[in-house]
Amino acid sequence: MQFKRSFYLLGLLTLFYGNANAQNAASKKQLEEVDYVNPIIGTAVKGFSEGLLEGNGGGGTMPCVNVPFAMTNFVAQTRENKMSYMVYQYEDNSVIGFTASHQPTVWMGDYGYVSVMPQVGKLRVLPKERLLTFNHADEVAKPYYYSVKLKTTEATKIKAEIAGANTCGMFRFTFPKADQAHIIIQGINLNPALTDWANDYTVRLKKLKGYVHVDTVNNEITGYNPDRQSAQLGPELKNFKGYFVIKFNKQIKKFGTWDKQVINKGSREQYGTRMGAFISFRTKANDEVRVVVATSFISIDQARENLRKEIPDWDFDKVVQNTRAKWQQALQSIQVSGVTKEQKTIFYTALFHTMLFPRQFSEYGKYYSAFDDKVHKGESYNDYSLWDTFRALHPLLTLTQPQRVDGMVQSLLQMYQEGGWMPMWPNPTYTNIMIGTHGDAVVADAFVKGFHGFDTKLAYEALHKDSYDAPDGDTHKKWGDRDLWTSFEARGGLTNYHKLGYIPVDKTRESVSRTIEYSLDDYCVAQVAKGLGKEDDYKQLMAWSKNYENVYNKATGFMAPRNADGHFSAKPDSGFTEGTKWTYTFGAMHDVPGMIKLMGGEKAFAAKLNQNFTGGHYHADNEPGHHYLYLFNYCGMPWKTQELVREHTSSQNFRNAAVGINGNDDCGQTSAWYIFNVMGFYPVSPASGVYSIGAPQFPNMVLNLPHGKKLIIKATDLSAKNKYVKEVTFNGKSIKNFEISHQEIIEGGTLAFTMTSTPQK
Repeated sequence: MQFKRSFYLLGLLTLFYGNANAQNAASKKQLEEVDYVNPIIGTAVKGFSEGLLEGNGGGGTMPCVNVPFAMTNFVAQTRENKMSYMVYQYEDNSVIGFTASHQPTVWMGDYGYVSVMPQVGKLRVLPKERLLTFNHADEVAKPYYYSVKLKTTEATKIKAEIAGANTCGMFRFTFPKADQAHIIIQGINLNPALTDWANDYTVRLKKLKGYVHVDTVNNEITGYNPDRQSAQLGPELKNFKGYFVIKFNKQIKKFGTWDKQVINKGSREQYGTRMGAFISFRTKANDEVRVVVATSFISIDQARENLRKEIPDWDFDKVVQNTRAKWQQALQSIQVSGVTKEQKTIFYTALFHTMLFPRQFSEYGKYYSAFDDKVHKGESYNDYSLWDTFRALHPLLTLTQPQRVDGMVQSLLQMYQEGGWMPMWPNPTYTNIMIGTHGDAVVADAFVKGFHGFDTKLAYEALHKDSYDAPDGDTHKKWGDRDLWTSFEARGGLTNYHKLGYIPVDKTRESVSRTIEYSLDDYCVAQVAKGLGKEDDYKQLMAWSKNYENVYNKATGFMAPRNADGHFSAKPDSGFTEGTKWTYTFGAMHDVPGMIKLMGGEKAFAAKLNQNFTGGHYHADNEPGHHYLYLFNYCGMPWKTQELVREHTSSQNFRNAAVGINGNDDCGQTSAWYIFNVMGFYPVSPASGVYSIGAPQFPNMVLNLPHGKKLIIKATDLSAKNKYVKEVTFNGKSIKNFEISHQEIIEGGTLAFTMTSTPQK
């Protein structure tokens, strides 16, 4: 997001390592892929270099426990989260609860959440009062299991453990001997003290109330939470609620509810903006209290049904084993060998991060739509970080999770049907976050790659609207990032984009970046038009896809802001999203030959591109430049691409540590970029069906494809010195142009690299 990343100050900060023994305890049997995943990677708030908002440049990940693409993430909560802070941050040394969270990333909000917290001694309900401290040495984090020991006194601790499924999770708390012990439920947390420039609580405090009910007959606590932390950025949803059913293996005898500082012992029901419930009991040493939490966006009854399907009994270890098996199956999509344990840990953690979002939003054949505020039949996904993930995550999923691609595309089309537009960044409804309608790229890329298990007629209708229709109020709205919601932005500034051939900086914010990205989206829509035989649309869209040329200033050699009168602005670094002219000058990834011609040919283009890297202008933690490494392939300098791939897959950007991802992972985009780089090819242009070849970083990799097919990637003589490609062949046939098609890859075969220490010029 525009406010989420570093402003690129140099210098490395102290690394935050978890206890290696706790995280990587090797069993006597041979380790499987899932055993290498370290969910602590990327959880620090501070990044590789100091950034904006107290150094908020970390990976934005969390050690969640759940199945792949789960609806609900179960995680230790180390602070009161909001937009700009995750629910778990490695620098924290205390826990305020164990939460069922739906927060996808740092700069988007949680919604429909609920938390539980074990406690001994005097009842304390508010987060800052109930917190318990811990040491990372007492923490174990796996995709399928989490545990931590919480300090209650100098001599005693509560051991807390998490097992998670899709919509349901189980917590196991092992208590010390105590005359007073409690489980505290927090059903909603509208804390006005958390208000800042990015978080406005005014409307939510006036309109929302959460609800809890203590049921001693069925030994459960039920309720709902209508809060969406990003509500100010989207339309009102009168029916939205995160429903929950919480059950205990200990009989509810003493109980109550609370609202802010007021505790109501014996109360069975509570409404409020910062409230919950509790149960109290006595414990013997090592008493085990298990708590199951079922969630739903449909109803309390649906939460019960979800629980029956996912956790039909109280077997904690069985939930752990089932979830571990699901992760192992998913992570086997790519198998690597011939590398160190450290390299495997970084790789499989990255692959794990690519299998969290977009999250499943349907509940066994039904889903709540946050676009028409109704319940529908069908399959649904949500939380698409489209400005980021169209670049590498969604292309990677076409290879590693092809069975989900049609459903993810159809979900975007359902949002179009139910709300009138495909979303930009659903959380879980419209938000005008970032720029461009990059759902276009996701849909088109899937279509071009042969995924047609969605309504292609509806798809083109949605894509056509993005390209042709300006949003409401387009001629008088500036469309500023994180403006309070008025209407859906879509392609803000599209009126002038069509009229002038570019977006003027004096009319619409982030105008240069918008012009370039709309050009890309038009290219993507054009490929679908071509595939459906809509020739007139194809010609028009391809003409618009060249509009990026109209913001290139030949006098300066950079993409630059223009005013509505045609003159270039006196402020050459205005009009960009998350960066400067260097960030976007090579941004027309859909037309690299056109960019080369525009900038004076291969030699001039390569010189400018090289200056971008050698001059310190390039930042791997910023998505607009993720394809830049591969642009040297297009101007006769593939060895430069090979050098850069080695450099940017190193510890310079990826480490086995809490500070382990350079910049925000952005719902798996940065991790997907890493995986493509390591495999040796990258999707420079979405909807092209072609990958640009770089250099593999592991000697042996196998990409397991559908129908038993495999892509074997071999790098002979690979070493720290031998980072250059001497020859590359596919199924024995030499590749000269450093390109390979998606169709070739999915048919399987052997992509063989012979590596050398000498650049092949």
